[in-house]
Amino acid sequence: MLIATWNVNSLKARMPRVMAWVEENQPDVLCMQETKMKQEVFPTEEFAALGYESVHFGQGQWNGVAIISKIGLEKPQPNFAVGEPDTEARIVSAVCGGITVVCVYVPNGRELDHDHYHYKLRWMKQLKDHVNAIAKPTGDVVVTGDFNIAPEDIDVWDPAALAGSTHVSPEERKVLSELCEWGLTDIYREQNPDPKLYSWWDYRDGSFHKGHGMRIDLVLTSASVAKRTTSSVIDRNARKGEKPSDHAPVMITVSKK
Repeated sequence: MLIATWNVNSLKARMPRVMAWVEENQPDVLCMQETKMKQEVFPTEEFAALGYESVHFGQGQWNGVAIISKIGLEKPQPNFAVGEPDTEARIVSAVCGGITVVCVYVPNGRELDHDHYHYKLRWMKQLKDHVNAIAKPTGDVVVTGDFNIAPEDIDVWDPAALAGSTHVSPEERKVLSELCEWGLTDIYREQNPDPKLYSWWDYRDGSFHKGHGMRIDLVLTSASVAKRTTSSVIDRNARKGEKPSDHAPVMITVSKK
């Protein structure tokens, strides 16, 4: 089973690339962030023609998350299952092939003294409550997406250059760690301990070619899924070419029970 996550940075702008990538890689489940589409224009039929069911939580030109699956899509849940609903379209969940899949687009945070940063910290705490409400640590669970948090210094090209910025602050890393303490493993890092492995590169200043990136697109798996994950990769090729997203897909392969 191939499960992937990809911040597509506008599905409308990236649709030909996304469709080509899906046809080439044939993921069983693909979680997408920043679809930047209204609910009514999501390309449900186009994905259905490729054999995928889908659920989308859209917000027009901002945010937006979606799950497409060719192994079943049950119990679709836009927004949080507990607590106050988010006014922004940042989370959607479903059960795909027996695995509870949670697709997230965590708030950016902007600046450490910005209200959006405190919203980000609250959001992450509510995410843990959400996961706890819809799943158990002993079950098959995947929480994945663009977390806008680099878990450790190894996950950024230059920690010193980012000191005092969002994505790397102790508070952000703490709420991510607390989520993992629920029973989730950062499976890509566990299987790929080397430095200079990133999933996002700024469009500016030739960052991709310079290797100035961050690993902020994560696949967090429960113990039962982690044990069956035979590989985990970042598809850097999807970041190349004309009009790419600034993120690359992250994929894990999970064997059957």
